[in-house]
Amino acid sequence: MLDSIKTTLKRIRNFLNFSRSFFIRKNPIKLFVNEIITSLKDMFSIRQKLKMAQYRVNYHKHQLSKMESLIAESNEHTFLKGKNLNETR
Repeated sequence: MLDSIKTTLKRIRNFLNFSRSFFIRKNPIKLFVNEIITSLKDMFSIRQKLKMAQYRVNYHKHQLSKMESLIAESNEHTFLKGKNLNETR
């Protein structure tokens, strides 16, 4: 009976030592706090990210329209042929 109590206490002590060393190594509370801080930073900076994304979209739309106009100027014989004929009349 006494031996079984000793082994049980030894197992409990070992478990507590293992769990303490795990908390020292991994520190889940600190990881949780860091996750909350990073998510808050993302939430507060979402408007700036949205503005940057809108700027990029508008810039690429502008570049696309410039490319389309350059293609249309250099490619007279396709869809702008009627326009050139009307100008020569």
